[in-house]
Amino acid sequence: MGKIEAILFDLDGVLVDTAKFHYQGWKRLADEIGIPFDEKANEKLKGVDRQNSLRLLVKKELPEDEMNRLCDRKNGYYLELVSTLKPEDLLPGVLRLLDEIDAAGLKKAVCSSSKNTKTILEKTGLNKRFRAIVDGNDLHKGKPDPEIFLLGAERLKVRPEVCLVVEDAEVGVESGLRAGMYVLGIGDKTQLGKADLVTKDLSKITLEQILEIAKR
Repeated sequence: MGKIEAILFDLDGVLVDTAKFHYQGWKRLADEIGIPFDEKANEKLKGVDRQNSLRLLVKKELPEDEMNRLCDRKNGYYLELVSTLKPEDLLPGVLRLLDEIDAAGLKKAVCSSSKNTKTILEKTGLNKRFRAIVDGNDLHKGKPDPEIFLLGAERLKVRPEVCLVVEDAEVGVESGLRAGMYVLGIGDKTQLGKADLVTKDLSKITLEQILEIAKR
C-alpha cells in the first residue's frame, strides 16, 4: 500500500486557464506566417515547450535565428494576454484543494514547461503557495521526458514514488508516469486514460479521493 507525500502541479489548464492564451498566441503567429492552425492542431502543442511547439506548427526545422525570432514573437502575444490575469482567473477548486493539502501537511510544487510560470503565479496570487517551482528555464528536456517532475521531487526533498502529478496534457501524464509517480489527469479520459485517475477539473475531486489513488 503506497503513500503520497507530495503533489506536483502542472500550471496551464490545471491551476489557471492560460492554455487558451497559448492557443490565441500560436493562432495569431500562424495567421501571420500563412500556416493553417485550429484548436484541433493546438491539442498537439499542449504540454510541449515553445521551440518544439513551433516545430510542430511549421512542420520543418528552421534556422536558429528565425526559430528564436518567431518564438519571441509568439511569447510577446502570450504575455499581452497573461498581463490581464488576476486571482479570480484560477480554475474551479484550486484554492480549496491547496488549502486541503496545507492542512494535511503535504508538500506541493508547480512543475511547468512554461518560462512564464513565475509571472503567472504572481498575477494569480499563487506565488507563495508552493514550496518549490520548476519552470522552462530549469529544463534541458521537454515532456514527455520525466526531468521536470524528477527535479520537482528533488527540490521538495522527497522520493519520486511518493509523489503525485496533476496534469491536463497527454505528454504530461506520460512524463509523470515515466518519473515513477502517481498521476491525476485533468480533462478527457479518452485522452488521459493512462493516468491513475481522471477528473474533469479540481472542483470535482477532494484530497481524500486523490490520496486513495496510492492505496489501490
